[in-house]
Amino acid sequence: MNFPLFVSRRYLFSKKSTHAINLISVIAVLGVAVATMAMVVVMSSFNGFADLIASLFTEFDPQLKVQPVSGKAAPADDAALVKVKQLPFVAVATECVEDQALAVYRDRQMMVTVKGVEANFDSLTNIRNILYGDGEFRLSQANLDYAVPGIWIAKDLGTGTDWPDYLHIYAPQRQGQYDMSNPTEAFAEDSVLSPGVVFQVKQSRYDRKYILTSIALARRLFDRQGELTSLELRMKPGVDIDEAKKEIKAILGNRFTVKDRYEQQADNFKVMQVEKLFAYAFLTFILLVACFNIVGSLSMLIIDKRDDIATLRFLGASDRTITRIFLLEGRLIALAGAVIGIGVGLLLCLLQQQYGLVKLGNSSGNYIVDAYPVSVHPWDVVMVFLTVTVVGWLAVYFPVRYICLLYTSPSPRDRSL
Repeated sequence: MNFPLFVSRRYLFSKKSTHAINLISVIAVLGVAVATMAMVVVMSSFNGFADLIASLFTEFDPQLKVQPVSGKAAPADDAALVKVKQLPFVAVATECVEDQALAVYRDRQMMVTVKGVEANFDSLTNIRNILYGDGEFRLSQANLDYAVPGIWIAKDLGTGTDWPDYLHIYAPQRQGQYDMSNPTEAFAEDSVLSPGVVFQVKQSRYDRKYILTSIALARRLFDRQGELTSLELRMKPGVDIDEAKKEIKAILGNRFTVKDRYEQQADNFKVMQVEKLFAYAFLTFILLVACFNIVGSLSMLIIDKRDDIATLRFLGASDRTITRIFLLEGRLIALAGAVIGIGVGLLLCLLQQQYGLVKLGNSSGNYIVDAYPVSVHPWDVVMVFLTVTVVGWLAVYFPVRYICLLYTSPSPRDRSL
């Protein structure tokens, strides 16, 4: 059996001659445990918000989005794009034409992004889950074109969910000369009707920006006949998205980019990752401060065990062995704090998931969710455990070596540690 470990375990659980040493040891364990618990809870909260945002994007964003590298648009009949549409693992492929335009309704106007999509867009995404109104999702019928705006566009333009008049959309002409005497000729114009619904992703970048309409109208408006600005894809159930993405990129080469949902929202997720990283660094600093309690506890323990140290030396224990005893004592305290903190942190996360103990506001309905979302990722738990262990072990190493040198008498055969 490892002799230093055996002695350090005895010191950890045995009653000391001075009650204050036991109290300080308990405080040291609790300090590390509280810091560890905070790391687990905070990182799980960031994961919860990230998962919540990802779940919102799935209602509007496709699983994979193909866009040209150079220029806004590409030929819709490009051989590589046609081949991608025909892949056996692709369930739905939708051509899209997207650009900015001016929407005008009666005496109100605002800049919007018009996204023209094919009729199978509701099969590509879960758009029907986020529709509000008494109508139905419809983009065209016979020679009529319809538009489904974001809820904030409907509010700002004053259309409501079902407007009785035409909504006019204007876009700059891509070709031709600008006639100063007749500025209206510089713009292409089209009109759309209301299908009686609006969508709400609960993200302003969609709800205040996008109007969905038919791809035929978008191609007329932006003069993109025979072109597309993106090809949006949904895979069949059970298909590995990463593997499908690799195969599609191999087919398309360097002329197109292929983005999954996280890459389509890279800015949002990068911000959250940076915030999570800063929170992790800040809590690690707090953990380091908490570990100084371990140094205080070990200092008093070494003073209390001076007689034991002398006895061990008479029995032939070297300075290295004695120092290892107290180093292991500090590391056991850090390990105990890590285990307790992770256990309590996971319990709090479970309670928050089940009962929503910590609310986001005083009344329900003000936010997307009523309570703070929490999602425990196994890798985060492993990283917290490793962080606490490493920080705790490093925090006690140099102080304990120095203190042990003060209270041990080095022998000629073993002066160095």
